[in-house]
Amino acid sequence: MKSKSIKGKSVEELKSALAKTISADFRPTLVIVFSSVSQDLKGICDVVDAEGIAIFGCTTSGEFIDEETETGTWTMLLMDLNPDYFQIYLEEYPGKNYQEVAAAVAQKAKVNFETPAILIGVSHLETDGEEILRGFQEVLGHEGKLFGGLAGDDYVLKETHVFTNGQISNCGMVCLALDESKVEVQGIATCGWKAIGTEKTVTKSEGNHVYTIEGMPVVDITAKYGGLENVSPDNERLFVEFTCNLPLQLQREKGDPVMRGGLIVDWSDRSFYSNGSVPQGSKVRFSVPPDWDVMEKVVKGVEQLKKERMPEADAVVVFSCAGRIISLGPLMSEELEGVKNVWQVPMVGMFSYGELGRATGGDLELLNLTTCCVALKEK
Repeated sequence: MKSKSIKGKSVEELKSALAKTISADFRPTLVIVFSSVSQDLKGICDVVDAEGIAIFGCTTSGEFIDEETETGTWTMLLMDLNPDYFQIYLEEYPGKNYQEVAAAVAQKAKVNFETPAILIGVSHLETDGEEILRGFQEVLGHEGKLFGGLAGDDYVLKETHVFTNGQISNCGMVCLALDESKVEVQGIATCGWKAIGTEKTVTKSEGNHVYTIEGMPVVDITAKYGGLENVSPDNERLFVEFTCNLPLQLQREKGDPVMRGGLIVDWSDRSFYSNGSVPQGSKVRFSVPPDWDVMEKVVKGVEQLKKERMPEADAVVVFSCAGRIISLGPLMSEELEGVKNVWQVPMVGMFSYGELGRATGGDLELLNLTTCCVALKEK
């Protein structure tokens, strides 16, 4: 499979880029599109659709094809994969029946391919990513391969989108099912945030609403361990501190812990809503702000993936948390450059509001502050 990555800032630039890229030697059949919500999504789809290319699309909070991150742009990974080897589905869930819809999509994929591997983009801020994963796991089993991200909207936190040929949805999922008998798909999800202190018990929570840890309001105990000042509604930096710098690490019976940051504070009882479920009675540890080791861990993890499971690749897709670039800033380019250099093939990536994948040694999970790297190779 040949692949090429392109980027631009307008529909006109897209027309020009496709004219230069498509040739007798390279006729793409499939494209992965990561785009800012500020772009003309319908215009992008119309141009790509006119070339007869199947679209897997998702809006972002930043996008990239190499180590240089962009905002307000579109990026694309074009592939000339045999159309018999993949299928794209876009399904909506206005009734919030996430698990039911996901299971139906997974069943369609199983009808087409005995062993499908799934790439997924998810829109709508209220969507329960864990319910979606349960639906896929119900059909594909615990060992099913699925990687993806929650769509972004340039940190506005208002409306996100997924899209494919002729469809754009602000309340749905777009899924790319790949036939694993024809396309090798391997991925790794790595975080790197370091834990501090002893395990603490979540003494009161409901789903993703965390009230108390060790009997203390979660806002207060997080502020105590992080040494935070001005913990009040007037502090606009609290979102960054709770979500990016001082998230909870939810311990698991098997596999690496998963990250849970505080997105929205309820000041009436100093609780917060996390970006994933935190069961009452579960064990958590606090984190410290990231340093260079965070990026090093991601790159080493991808290098290990190449060594153990994927010596060669035709293309790479990256779903990286929007919180990582907030925390790491310009240093983020070092991580992306390290990932790109592992296989040195065309790459496309997005900054997401949550990552869907498998933490090392664990089950399929809604992840946060994580880089999910997926390598593809036609057999």
